[in-house]
Amino acid sequence: MSMLTPPGMGGKYRITGNAYPRMRRPRNRRRIILLATACIVALGLAGWGTLQLIDVFTGGEKKAVAGGRKPDCKPAATTPAAPAGKVPQPAAIKVNVYNATPRSGLAKQVGEELKKRGFQVVKFTNAPKEYDKKVKAAALLVGAPKSLDSTLPVLGTQLKKAERKADGRAGADVDLIIGDAFKSLDAKKDADTALATLAKPASAPSGDKC
Repeated sequence: MSMLTPPGMGGKYRITGNAYPRMRRPRNRRRIILLATACIVALGLAGWGTLQLIDVFTGGEKKAVAGGRKPDCKPAATTPAAPAGKVPQPAAIKVNVYNATPRSGLAKQVGEELKKRGFQVVKFTNAPKEYDKKVKAAALLVGAPKSLDSTLPVLGTQLKKAERKADGRAGADVDLIIGDAFKSLDAKKDADTALATLAKPASAPSGDKC
């Protein structure tokens, strides 16, 4: 009889062999559940991180599309607005040219050049005491209040650095007062381009272009 057989038992209750039966340790279900949950969380975090990297390297194209705008689109350029009403031609503008600097001959030089460009030059002479040696800018354009939106912008195309001012005059003539910073009128081709742009009516943006 084997030593594993309890006393008083034999026959069918006899245990034979010399090996002990292997006892399996019961599984810890809580530990398995925790491990499974940790794996799911890790996979979720990995997926989220991958999506963030994709969004960074795509340069925010998704945000542009969500905002109703296509990626890499640039807003359409707009044409500068023209002054209120019809833009007068240089031939319709009467200009008085005054020299407010100590340099001699500037009024005549500028007046003759303006004539060549189509303006009506009424006179050119030294500046009145009100402005003599008191204009620091390249030039000062002076006219009636209504000239700020009509004739002065046209005259200003010949010297974009000129400042503008309105006074109480009633006539339609305007003054170009040459100041200390004056060097020369703008190149004629640049002035013609500025004048052509000024004459164009304002146009609304036509939308984004890709």
